[in-house]
Amino acid sequence: MLIIFILFLAACSNNQDEPDQVNSDNDDAQVSANAEDDEKDDASNKSDEEEPELDIEPLPETYEELAAKPVGEHHDFTFNLNDEDIQRMLDTFNDLPELPEDASNEELDYYYQELLKKVQQEYKGPEEAIKQLRFQSIGNPEQADSRYQFKENLNVEILLDASGSMAAEVNGDVKMDAAKESILQFVESLPDDAKVGIRVYGHEGSSKEADKPLSCSSSEIIYPISSYEKSSFQTALDGVTPSGWTPIELALTEAQKDLSEFDGANNTNIVYLVSDGVSTCEDQPVEAAKQLYDSNIEPIVNVIGFDVDNEGQNQLREIADVTEGIYTYAADGNELSDELAKVSDLAETWEKWKEQGEQSLDYKRVNNSLDIFVYITEEKSKTTREKSIINLIVSQMAQNEKISNEARDYLQQKNTEYHDWIREEIDQFNEELKALNEKSYSEALQTLEEKYQTNAQ
Repeated sequence: MLIIFILFLAACSNNQDEPDQVNSDNDDAQVSANAEDDEKDDASNKSDEEEPELDIEPLPETYEELAAKPVGEHHDFTFNLNDEDIQRMLDTFNDLPELPEDASNEELDYYYQELLKKVQQEYKGPEEAIKQLRFQSIGNPEQADSRYQFKENLNVEILLDASGSMAAEVNGDVKMDAAKESILQFVESLPDDAKVGIRVYGHEGSSKEADKPLSCSSSEIIYPISSYEKSSFQTALDGVTPSGWTPIELALTEAQKDLSEFDGANNTNIVYLVSDGVSTCEDQPVEAAKQLYDSNIEPIVNVIGFDVDNEGQNQLREIADVTEGIYTYAADGNELSDELAKVSDLAETWEKWKEQGEQSLDYKRVNNSLDIFVYITEEKSKTTREKSIINLIVSQMAQNEKISNEARDYLQQKNTEYHDWIREEIDQFNEELKALNEKSYSEALQTLEEKYQTNAQ
């Protein structure tokens, strides 16, 4: 009996140990499975990190889309094929995406996109032609927009950047001196009955951080809107010295006050904003421009970027766009004078309108000598330059083993096809403009608006 009892206890002990062993085996299996899952997750995460989804934007399909592209940071970049310049190019574009030896088409397309963004030129599409035609046909009785109709009074106000950067030189001349000379030439050509005013901004304090509050609150109308009187105007302009920051919102807001007594019902009001850079006062210049445009002053607001960088160009273009005005880049004083001369021509037509009345005026017809057609040549020059600089950069990247020869060939082929398309668009638009050669301003304007504004919608 004792032996049987001992055997019974041993059997029970074995039965109790078996579940523990099974549980232990199951735990080991679960740990192994979890570890395997973790390894899969790690591999998946690692794969995701190595191959992020690329944000590739489609290339423009219309010239309007092309013209809407922001100007590239290095749109004016040039380099020669010497060791120093090539190294400068490599340093400038060293943040382009890295390409593996066997880069996919998607990776190459992304690389091209990022390079193109950096050297994007400032293209001007059909909308620019429409704006130019509309401005040059001010006073035509067929103009539907009341702000482009001649009124009893013509007032022009110039908002002149007097920030410290205007003390820099362009083509051997101090920018402020060149701007003053251009403005004087302009006002001296105005008819006696036209009124002119000039407001400066950013002319107090200095470009130091401590003076920023003072400078950003500085804007002064140094010649109130009135008939031109040479000695007074000259004295006012001579007293301007470039010094501080750039409060563009303030200048536009104050311009609205300057013109408040000249309502759009009885006055043709034109505002020219001249700046050599972006607003530097953490303000809202675009919103201020829209408020000015929408006021009962009904001004025509044009913007001149005077030797301005790409960031400044993009903001100034936005100001012009929101006011349906013209943005023009002036590289030096001569180009600034040429732009202001357009207002002088308009003022002469206004003077004749006052003397003779609308019906007796001989409104000019469109012809290819006008500036509006000159920009076709400029557009072709831009696309040639953009294509060439991209091909040159890609070639040197390959020679310096930053990308493979296969990548170079793909990128250059893509670059050629893209810029061939741009040239075709320019040629097509040029033919359309030639077809308008014998039409009046209003006829040409109507034709362009019907086509391109319909397309835009």
